[in-house]
Amino acid sequence: MALNPAPRRRPAVGRRHARSAAMATGILITGLLATPVQAQRATGASPSPGTPIGTVARTVGDARFEPGPCPKTPEPVAELKGARCGTLTVPENRAEPTGRKITLGVAIVSAASATPKPDPIVWLAGGPGDDAVGEAKMAIDGGLNRDRDVIFMSQRGTYSADPVFTCPNIDEFNARSVGLVYDAPSTGKLHVDATRACREKLAATGADLGAYNDTESAADYEDLRAALGLKQWNLYGISYGTQLALVYMRQHPQGLRSVGIDGILPPSTAGSALTWSAAKQGFDGLFKACADQPACNRRYPNLPATFNRLVRQLEAKPVTTTVTLPGNPKPVKVVLDGGALVNWMTSATHVAPQVPIALDELAHGKPQRIARQWAGGKLSPQAIGRVAHGLSYGVFCSEWTPYETQAQALKGGQDAFPTFPRSVQAQAPQLAFLRPDCKVWNVPAAAPSIRDVTRSDIPTLALSGGLDSQTGADNGPYVARTLPNATVVTVPYEPHVVFATSKCAQEIAVSFFDTPKKPNTSCLKGLQPPEFEIGPR
Repeated sequence: MALNPAPRRRPAVGRRHARSAAMATGILITGLLATPVQAQRATGASPSPGTPIGTVARTVGDARFEPGPCPKTPEPVAELKGARCGTLTVPENRAEPTGRKITLGVAIVSAASATPKPDPIVWLAGGPGDDAVGEAKMAIDGGLNRDRDVIFMSQRGTYSADPVFTCPNIDEFNARSVGLVYDAPSTGKLHVDATRACREKLAATGADLGAYNDTESAADYEDLRAALGLKQWNLYGISYGTQLALVYMRQHPQGLRSVGIDGILPPSTAGSALTWSAAKQGFDGLFKACADQPACNRRYPNLPATFNRLVRQLEAKPVTTTVTLPGNPKPVKVVLDGGALVNWMTSATHVAPQVPIALDELAHGKPQRIARQWAGGKLSPQAIGRVAHGLSYGVFCSEWTPYETQAQALKGGQDAFPTFPRSVQAQAPQLAFLRPDCKVWNVPAAAPSIRDVTRSDIPTLALSGGLDSQTGADNGPYVARTLPNATVVTVPYEPHVVFATSKCAQEIAVSFFDTPKKPNTSCLKGLQPPEFEIGPR
């Protein structure tokens, strides 16, 4: 289970249980904090001035960077051609530094400029469970390497790390589940069975499942900075990567020049109630955009009422249909109940222009458009074997569920959508059956300090999309309350992770790293709402 974006729509000129929003919408066991870099023992050649980052083997404390081949990716990534690559080897659990070691894939893409700045940008992927190395195209297409090298390192357990915690059986169950009632107890039992099988498989390898969390991941990145011989660098985190960035800012502030967070997930509030609040914000933003557009409002009046009515109707009487998906000639059975509709909508803000017509078609007995979209992401080959569910549950089950009661999670749904049936309110968007999943995952709770707010004067760019239904635009102002040098930007009409969909957001982010206390946000003035698809009456 990961809070990840749905398939991304193409950017407009002037994107884990969704996999890669969801949320973006996007979590741990406490390990010992890494020893401050200046107190760690370094062996191996120190990079000399002018030496490209990542070309020198070096050990600092218990971590070692070794240059080598580029990490594996599911498909070739052209942007990694010519990258400087290698591995970082670290203790799996820093409380046991002489114990088992793990390796993390590293790729460094050079700056486009002939005179790059000395402080690179580190890309923190979402999920939890996505692999940063596989997201190089997104970062480089957005111009993030204009003046700085960009560093991609796989978080522990992800696709290009060793060991890999992907568990394809969970993805295969998610694909089959499109033919089941989404929030039925029988579906929940099968869901938890898949989670249990994943846990048993990983535990049998001798892995310490409690060591896959934010504290250890933040220390991994700090060890990489030290091993590369960098005095300072910058962070850019998306979705769950923003939670990791905010933890990193608290635990290892000494090497951070600036931090960009996009699709924001605050560690202090992450959980089921937050996903309900985010869904409400994104849905309301989309419905308002339609209401503000005369043609859309005339053809699809009062969309919130239509949506709420459909959720109640489908929960009482689910609709079953069959659809044919691209690349899959065999018809697929799809069941749409109220919970499925809510979760479809959480991802559908990525294709906002289609939402009004899709809801109208469903209301008039034509569920195929929504069914195709709902099933398409789960049955895509790209949805199998890529998300590190072991990291997802390591974060969710040690940092989230121990600090949110079942009653609080339910209240989040009741507050956001009071007219929804209780069975829908009981399963938060993107996080269905999370509590029973975490019961079988069985890792200790993180120290309560993991839920602290981040207080820092490090310059921070807090970016959100006005239609973000996975983490919610309100999280920008929320985290900025304790970040005095934060710039809060909401890009209107954009979904989760605006860097992936908005040329304006890319320009703002790149300018932020030039002038962290005063990014150029002038492009916001020219942004227009989407043109909604209008169907015949």
